Amino acid sequence: METLEFATPAISVCTRDRGRSIAFYRNTLGLPPEREDELAAVFRTGGITLRIATVADFTPHGHTMLGFCVPNVAETVRHLRARGVTFERWPHLPQDESGIFTLPGGKIHVAWFKDPDGNVLSITDV
Repeated sequence: METLEFATPAISVCTRDRGRSIAFYRNTLGLPPEREDELAAVFRTGGITLRIATVADFTPHGHTMLGFCVPNVAETVRHLRARGVTFERWPHLPQDESGIFTLPGGKIHVAWFKDPDGNVLSITDV
């Protein structure tokens, strides 16, 4: 029996409005579109398939459901802010003026934002 240990994962993100989500992931986040079919719009990021699937009664979760590892969180936050992204503030976390949380030890940084459907996304330098 073959296991999934070496399988390449594919990520699915739900949306109520595929056109709006395609514009966000393509134009705002800069992800290259790969194809679109009757089930989803497909992007590639980091060698992984990201499927944006329409689900009419979708309700987003209140936690991170997709994270992006980047070399420099502060620089990525600046870049995304310039493209209109608003970063989340969590009252239970000490975040800097840009919305970046630095984990104890000072080496790991995280910032959160939402897509148009309210899916919580993150960027981190790990």
